[in-house]
Amino acid sequence: MTAEQIRQARAMLTRPDDSVFSIARLLRVSRSTIYKYVSEIGTGRGQPDAGDDRAAQALGNGGQ
Repeated sequence: MTAEQIRQARAMLTRPDDSVFSIARLLRVSRSTIYKYVSEIGTGRGQPDAGDDRAAQALGNGGQ
């Protein structure tokens, strides 16, 4: 991801209506790429989207 894409993703993640899936689709990257580059998702955002369970499990937090 470019620095601008990371900035955009972080800004969009502050809005509760924007899901990781929709942000990834908008930025034309995978959900796992979003998780990789935006580390605060696991700490500041709360629960991942229901559709993101596989990505969350891949990160080792079991979908929590």
